[in-house]
Amino acid sequence: MSADTTTTDPTAYSASETVRRILTSTGDTWAVVGLSSNRARAAYGVAAVLQRFGKRIVPVHPKAETVHGEQGYATLADIPFPVDVVDVFVNSELAGAVADEAVAIGAKAVWFQLDVIDDAAFARTREAGLDMIMDRCPAIEIPRLG
Repeated sequence: MSADTTTTDPTAYSASETVRRILTSTGDTWAVVGLSSNRARAAYGVAAVLQRFGKRIVPVHPKAETVHGEQGYATLADIPFPVDVVDVFVNSELAGAVADEAVAIGAKAVWFQLDVIDDAAFARTREAGLDMIMDRCPAIEIPRLG
């Protein structure tokens, strides 16, 4: 069964006010799903930008590697402290399950990276009361806040 990747209203899942709220007032602990020590991957660079802007990054990857000086965990459920935002670097077909896990651990927001879109996951996550952004990158957005 493939994920629902149709998009009916891109402005709904990338609203500027939601982007600003997540980046400025949702909290500073960001679990970065898909973050490994592979410097060639986008997640590595984005996590470094988040750190430069004062966010605590938490690597989430099956290898549970330490990245950018932060201990990694194999799954969101393995993280032994509260997470504010779950930043998702997996493909759209897998991202919905990660959004569901974010809801289950009590995260406040979910952020799907560029080209990661799942309308059904967006609807479920919003219905659960979390803010959510899809198809945007916090490393691009955070410097724009000025």
